[in-house]
Amino acid sequence: MSSLEAAILAQLKEERAKLDKAIAALSGVAGKSGGGGKRRLSAAARARIAAAQRARWAKFKANKAR
Repeated sequence: MSSLEAAILAQLKEERAKLDKAIAALSGVAGKSGGGGKRRLSAAARARIAAAQRARWAKFKANKAR
């Protein structure tokens, strides 16, 4: 193996170690998330969201018509 190949191999091993460490850290964070069950919105909350979306579309369409 040439010195260039050895250098590349060493660099790849370093990167792999860093990635393994990052994956382990993220796995630990993801595993601790609480929650459970499905989040449900009230009818009033859905109505507010729908009204806001209608207003966004109206603004978009008004600007597009110009």
